[in-house]
Amino acid sequence: MAAAFDARWDAVLGHDRSADGLFVYAVRSTGIYCRPSCPSRRPRRDRVTFFETPAGAREGGFRACQRCHPDATVTAADPWIEKIRRACVYLSNVEGHPALATLAARLGGSPYHLQRNFKRLVGVSPREYADAVRLRKVKGTLRQTGDITGAMLEAGYGSSSRFYERAVPKLGMAPSVYRRGGAGMTIGYAIVDSSNASLGRLLVAATPRGVCAVSMGSSDGELTRALSREFPAATITPDSGAITRWTRAILAHLAGRSPRLDLPLDVQATAFQWQVWQALASIPYGETRTYSEVASSIGRPKAVRAVARACATNPVALAIPCHRVVPAAGGHGGYRWGVARKKALLNSEAT
Repeated sequence: MAAAFDARWDAVLGHDRSADGLFVYAVRSTGIYCRPSCPSRRPRRDRVTFFETPAGAREGGFRACQRCHPDATVTAADPWIEKIRRACVYLSNVEGHPALATLAARLGGSPYHLQRNFKRLVGVSPREYADAVRLRKVKGTLRQTGDITGAMLEAGYGSSSRFYERAVPKLGMAPSVYRRGGAGMTIGYAIVDSSNASLGRLLVAATPRGVCAVSMGSSDGELTRALSREFPAATITPDSGAITRWTRAILAHLAGRSPRLDLPLDVQATAFQWQVWQALASIPYGETRTYSEVASSIGRPKAVRAVARACATNPVALAIPCHRVVPAAGGHGGYRWGVARKKALLNSEAT
C-alpha cells in the first residue's frame, strides 16, 4: 500500500493547490517538473517522479515548468505547509518509527495539530506515511535482491514479527511470492451464467485468502484471458469447489435475495483506494451516490477524479459496489465492465 505516494498522485490529478509547496512532480517524457496544482495536461502515472523540493528535481536533470512556475515561492497563509513538507522529508529518511510527540517537538506544534494537519495536507497520517515509505523500500529491495531479511532490516523493521505484522499484509501476498512477481500464487476460478442477459457471464476468482476478482463478460474466453492478464505470473486453474459458496452468494445478491454482499477479499490497494472502496460498501442497496459525495464522505472533497479512478480500478465487481456511483450531472457514468451492465445493475436494485 503506497499510501502517501498515491496521495501525492491524487493531489496532482485534482490540481490540489493545498499541496503546492509540499512536493513537485517531474515528467520523464518531457523533462519538466511542476507544482501539484499545475493546470497542464495530466501525464501518465508511470512517467511521473516526485521530489520533495524543486532543487531536488533540478538535481535530477529536470527543468521548471513555464506555466505553473514551481520555483516561485508559494504564497500561502497556511503555516503548516512548510512544517508538513519537512515532516515528510524527515519520515522518508529517519530509521525506526518516531513517535508523534517526537515529530511534533521537532517541527513545532502539538501532536494533535500535527496529526490533523498532516492528514489534511498529505491525505494520510504520519504513521501511514512512514509505513508507505518503509513498504516502498521493502518492495524495491525484494525486487532487486530477493533477500527478505535484508529488505526487512534496510526498511527499518526492528524485528521479523513487526515486519510480518505491518508490511506483509500490505504486499497482498507473501514477500517470497512478491519478489517473483506473483509467481507461485494459485488462483482458482469459476464461471457461471449471471441469470441476467444484460450482465452476461460471471467470473469469480479467489486465492486461499479470499476473493481476488469478480468480473463480467460476454464469453468465458474473454473472462479467462482478462484474469490471466491481471495475474500473469500466477497459476490459474478452474475450481468448482471452494469458490462455490462465494459464487452462490453473488448470484443470490444479483437476484435480490441477499442485498448485503459480504465476502472475504484478497486484493491489493492503496490507502486511498481502501477509503473509497469502504465508502462504496456503505452505500445501501438500491441507492446511489455521486463521485463528489463519495469524495466528501472520505474527507477529500477535491479528489473527485481520484475517486473515479479508484472506482475504475476496482477488481471485484459487486463485492465493492462501484456501480452505485454516478455523475452529479446525471446519467450513469463509466463502468469497468460496461455502461450497459451498470445500468442493468442499478435498474435491478431499484425495483
